[in-house]
Amino acid sequence: MGVQERERKAYRALRRAGLEVVPDAVPDGTMPFVAGYGADEVVGCFFHPYETPRLVQRLNEDWYDLAVSTGLLDRRREFLVRLPQGTRTHRADLEHRHSGNDAPMVWTRVRLLRRWDVMGRGAASAFLGVHAGHPGFGMMSLDGSVYVVASTGERGVDVFAVGHVDRSENVLRHMERVAPEDGHPFRRQVAAWLAGRARSGAESRCGSGEFLSP
Repeated sequence: MGVQERERKAYRALRRAGLEVVPDAVPDGTMPFVAGYGADEVVGCFFHPYETPRLVQRLNEDWYDLAVSTGLLDRRREFLVRLPQGTRTHRADLEHRHSGNDAPMVWTRVRLLRRWDVMGRGAASAFLGVHAGHPGFGMMSLDGSVYVVASTGERGVDVFAVGHVDRSENVLRHMERVAPEDGHPFRRQVAAWLAGRARSGAESRCGSGEFLSP
């Protein structure tokens, strides 16, 4: 999809929810995705049944508290949100996923504005959920240390934060299982990130003098 169409369909919808897109500003070296973490890596969470009074308000309040307490937001209130590539919505992505046709997902850098409604207008836009009060998204801090995910189940909404995903052995092992080359662009992206991480680790160890002879 062209830049103008993405601006019109996706970026404007996010701005109505209080998320201003910062174009072409995803930090270099950002991990392609987050999955495979263990329960012991969760640093915060909450759950609200669908029948909760003022559900959207409660979800917004608890999401913000979680985002602040875990460090999702930087000093400019910026973070990353994972969106389907182009102008495909979260709702359409779920439909394609169930049919076996995965759409590429990309990180987008956003800034939380003074007035926002992530769980209401954001979820209703279908880019951050299915409809108001039914969110579905993955968010990550700019430094890759915190990942926040929201999902809707049969009874209600689950939101939880995972700490230190950039150093999680569980996450790295999961990425290594995904990475084997088969020509899929996403797998190539994961393999390239892992290779870059391995090179950075080797350079760091060499610079520390670990490989020097006594």
